[in-house]
Amino acid sequence: MRFGRHTFSLHLPGRVANLGNRLARARYFRGHGVHSPYVYAIVREVFMRHTLLEGDRSLYETLSRAGVPHRRAVQLQNLAIHCHCATWSLNRADADLCVALRDLPRQETLALVRAAAAARHTVVVMSPYEGRERQALCAQIVAEHRSTTVDNRGYLIVFNNHLPKQHFRI
Repeated sequence: MRFGRHTFSLHLPGRVANLGNRLARARYFRGHGVHSPYVYAIVREVFMRHTLLEGDRSLYETLSRAGVPHRRAVQLQNLAIHCHCATWSLNRADADLCVALRDLPRQETLALVRAAAAARHTVVVMSPYEGRERQALCAQIVAEHRSTTVDNRGYLIVFNNHLPKQHFRI
Protein backbone atom coordinates (compact mmCIF):
# COMPACT_ATOMS: atom_id res chain seq x y z
CA MET A 1 0.00 0.00 0.00
CA ARG A 2 1.16 3.49 -0.67
CA PHE A 3 0.03 6.65 1.13
CA GLY A 4 1.84 9.68 -0.18
CA ARG A 5 5.58 8.99 -0.02
CA HIS A 6 5.29 6.19 2.55
CA THR A 7 4.96 2.54 1.61
CA PHE A 8 3.24 0.21 4.05
CA SER A 9 3.74 -3.53 3.91
CA LEU A 10 1.17 -6.06 5.00
CA HIS A 11 3.38 -9.16 4.71
CA LEU A 12 2.16 -10.72 7.94
CA PRO A 13 3.74 -14.21 7.72
CA GLY A 14 7.28 -12.74 7.72
CA ARG A 15 6.48 -10.26 10.46
CA VAL A 16 4.78 -12.87 12.64
CA ALA A 17 7.75 -15.22 12.22
CA ASN A 18 10.10 -12.51 13.52
CA LEU A 19 7.82 -11.60 16.43
CA GLY A 20 9.00 -14.41 18.71
CA ASN A 21 12.64 -13.52 18.10
CA ARG A 22 12.01 -9.86 18.86
CA LEU A 23 10.02 -10.60 22.03
CA ALA A 24 12.77 -12.89 23.35
CA ARG A 25 15.29 -10.08 22.88
CA ALA A 26 13.12 -7.31 24.34
CA ARG A 27 13.79 -8.57 27.84
CA TYR A 28 17.52 -7.74 27.49
CA PHE A 29 17.15 -4.45 25.60
CA ARG A 30 20.17 -2.24 26.31
CA GLY A 31 21.28 -4.55 29.08
CA HIS A 32 18.09 -4.41 31.15
CA GLY A 33 17.50 -7.77 32.79
CA VAL A 34 21.08 -8.95 32.29
CA HIS A 35 22.14 -10.14 35.74
CA SER A 36 25.75 -10.80 34.80
CA PRO A 37 27.98 -7.76 35.42
CA TYR A 38 30.42 -9.09 32.82
CA VAL A 39 27.78 -9.34 30.07
CA TYR A 40 26.11 -6.08 31.15
CA ALA A 41 29.42 -4.25 30.69
CA ILE A 42 29.78 -5.78 27.23
CA VAL A 43 26.27 -4.69 26.26
CA ARG A 44 26.75 -1.13 27.50
CA GLU A 45 30.39 -0.58 26.46
CA VAL A 46 30.64 -2.67 23.28
CA PHE A 47 27.24 -3.25 21.63
CA MET A 48 25.91 0.25 22.28
CA ARG A 49 29.10 2.05 21.19
CA HIS A 50 29.25 3.26 17.58
CA THR A 51 32.87 4.39 17.56
CA LEU A 52 36.10 2.49 17.99
CA LEU A 53 37.77 2.40 21.38
CA GLU A 54 41.37 3.56 21.70
CA GLY A 55 43.82 0.84 20.78
CA ASP A 56 44.75 -1.53 17.98
CA ARG A 57 42.44 -1.51 14.94
CA SER A 58 43.81 -4.43 12.96
CA LEU A 59 40.81 -6.69 13.63
CA TYR A 60 38.43 -3.96 12.44
CA GLU A 61 40.41 -3.47 9.23
CA THR A 62 40.60 -7.21 8.52
CA LEU A 63 36.88 -7.73 9.16
CA SER A 64 36.03 -4.78 6.91
CA ARG A 65 38.12 -6.29 4.10
CA ALA A 66 36.37 -9.65 4.66
CA GLY A 67 32.97 -8.03 4.02
CA VAL A 68 31.71 -7.74 7.60
CA PRO A 69 29.38 -4.71 7.97
CA HIS A 70 30.92 -1.60 9.56
CA ARG A 71 28.80 -1.72 12.72
CA ARG A 72 29.64 -5.37 13.43
CA ALA A 73 33.35 -4.83 12.70
CA VAL A 74 33.41 -1.90 15.16
CA GLN A 75 31.66 -3.98 17.82
CA LEU A 76 34.05 -6.91 17.43
CA GLN A 77 37.11 -4.66 17.56
CA ASN A 78 35.71 -3.04 20.71
CA LEU A 79 34.99 -6.51 22.15
CA ALA A 80 38.62 -7.52 21.60
CA ILE A 81 39.81 -4.35 23.35
CA HIS A 82 37.25 -4.59 26.17
CA CYS A 83 38.05 -8.25 26.89
CA HIS A 84 41.82 -7.63 26.69
CA CYS A 85 42.31 -10.11 23.84
CA ALA A 86 45.96 -9.84 22.83
CA THR A 87 45.56 -11.99 19.70
CA TRP A 88 42.78 -12.75 17.24
CA SER A 89 42.29 -15.02 14.25
CA LEU A 90 39.80 -15.65 11.48
CA ASN A 91 38.50 -19.21 10.98
CA ARG A 92 41.14 -20.65 13.34
CA ALA A 93 41.15 -21.51 17.06
CA ASP A 94 44.68 -20.39 17.86
CA ALA A 95 44.09 -16.95 19.39
CA ASP A 96 42.38 -15.26 22.35
CA LEU A 97 39.49 -14.17 20.08
CA CYS A 98 38.54 -16.52 17.26
CA VAL A 99 36.12 -15.29 14.59
CA ALA A 100 34.30 -17.90 12.48
CA LEU A 101 33.11 -16.16 9.33
CA ARG A 102 29.82 -17.17 7.69
CA ASP A 103 31.51 -19.02 4.81
CA LEU A 104 33.18 -21.53 7.15
CA PRO A 105 31.49 -24.95 6.68
CA ARG A 106 29.44 -26.48 9.48
CA GLN A 107 31.87 -29.22 10.53
CA GLU A 108 34.83 -26.83 10.52
CA THR A 109 32.85 -24.32 12.60
CA LEU A 110 31.99 -27.00 15.16
CA ALA A 111 35.63 -28.13 15.25
CA LEU A 112 36.77 -24.52 15.76
CA VAL A 113 34.31 -24.01 18.64
CA ARG A 114 35.41 -27.25 20.32
CA ALA A 115 39.12 -26.48 19.91
CA ALA A 116 38.62 -22.97 21.28
CA ALA A 117 36.70 -24.36 24.26
CA ALA A 118 39.57 -26.73 25.03
CA ALA A 119 42.03 -23.82 24.84
CA ARG A 120 39.66 -21.48 26.78
CA HIS A 121 39.47 -18.95 23.93
CA THR A 122 36.46 -16.76 23.08
CA VAL A 123 34.71 -17.57 19.78
CA VAL A 124 32.54 -15.33 17.61
CA VAL A 125 30.29 -17.08 15.07
CA MET A 126 29.17 -14.60 12.43
CA SER A 127 25.65 -14.47 10.93
CA PRO A 128 23.80 -16.87 13.25
CA TYR A 129 20.44 -16.21 11.52
CA GLU A 130 21.49 -16.61 7.89
CA GLY A 131 19.28 -19.53 6.95
CA ARG A 132 17.82 -22.45 8.85
CA GLU A 133 21.00 -24.52 8.69
CA ARG A 134 23.04 -21.72 10.26
CA GLN A 135 20.38 -21.24 12.97
CA ALA A 136 20.48 -24.96 13.75
CA LEU A 137 24.28 -24.84 13.94
CA CYS A 138 24.21 -21.96 16.43
CA ALA A 139 21.48 -23.64 18.48
CA GLN A 140 23.66 -26.76 18.68
CA ILE A 141 26.67 -24.69 19.78
CA VAL A 142 24.63 -23.00 22.53
CA ALA A 143 23.14 -26.31 23.73
CA GLU A 144 26.54 -28.04 23.94
CA HIS A 145 28.44 -25.14 25.47
CA ARG A 146 29.27 -25.03 29.20
CA SER A 147 29.75 -21.28 29.69
CA THR A 148 28.00 -18.03 28.75
CA THR A 149 26.87 -17.29 25.19
CA VAL A 150 25.60 -13.96 23.88
CA ASP A 151 23.56 -13.66 20.68
CA ASN A 152 23.10 -10.15 19.31
CA ARG A 153 21.62 -11.04 15.88
CA GLY A 154 24.82 -10.26 13.95
CA TYR A 155 27.01 -12.82 15.68
CA LEU A 156 27.08 -15.33 18.51
CA ILE A 157 29.76 -14.86 21.18
CA VAL A 158 30.86 -18.05 22.94
CA PHE A 159 32.85 -17.34 26.09
CA ASN A 160 35.12 -20.05 27.45
CA ASN A 161 35.95 -18.62 30.83
CA HIS A 162 34.72 -18.76 34.42
CA LEU A 163 31.16 -17.61 33.65
CA PRO A 164 28.22 -19.95 34.38
CA LYS A 165 26.08 -21.48 31.64
CA GLN A 166 23.75 -18.71 30.51
CA HIS A 167 22.43 -17.59 27.13
CA PHE A 168 21.54 -13.97 26.38
CA ARG A 169 19.66 -12.85 23.25
CA ILE A 170 20.30 -9.15 22.93
